[in-house]
Amino acid sequence: MDGERRRRLHLRERGPELLLVCSSGGHLQQLYALRTAWEGFSRVWVTFDKTDSRSLLAGEAVVFAHGPTNRSIRALLLNLGLATRLLVRSRPRAILTTGAGVAVPFVWIGRLLGVHVVYVESATRIDAPSLSLRLVRPFVSHLYVQWPELHRMLPESRFRGSVFDAS
Repeated sequence: MDGERRRRLHLRERGPELLLVCSSGGHLQQLYALRTAWEGFSRVWVTFDKTDSRSLLAGEAVVFAHGPTNRSIRALLLNLGLATRLLVRSRPRAILTTGAGVAVPFVWIGRLLGVHVVYVESATRIDAPSLSLRLVRPFVSHLYVQWPELHRMLPESRFRGSVFDAS
């Protein structure tokens, strides 16, 4: 076995169990609020290089994504490349995301590679899904919403309350 192949296999063996993907700001706060769900797993975060993410995720493994993602084709393409490289190299067992634009390419590529995807729709989405969710919905393994109104609109979703209820 050549050295490069051995290195790739070693990276896969050491890869994180979870990839935690979210935009900075409120999406990051919501995913961080779910820490009882992810703190026992090896993990890598994917978010933006912002003051809040550097502060909140100090000591965590973090990969910074390209932004801004708001309807930016350029950022989407750059993050598709990042997602492909990171997911192929690390092969996490699951992706947990609270969304926004950065999550879209990671969900697409992750599912193509057979990675389990758990999507938690933002607490700000009460009665209509976000654009990000609409783009990834067919690729999501489990969908959680934080309002009963949205659960009624998305019958395949699960409603267990708000992430802030657990804090």
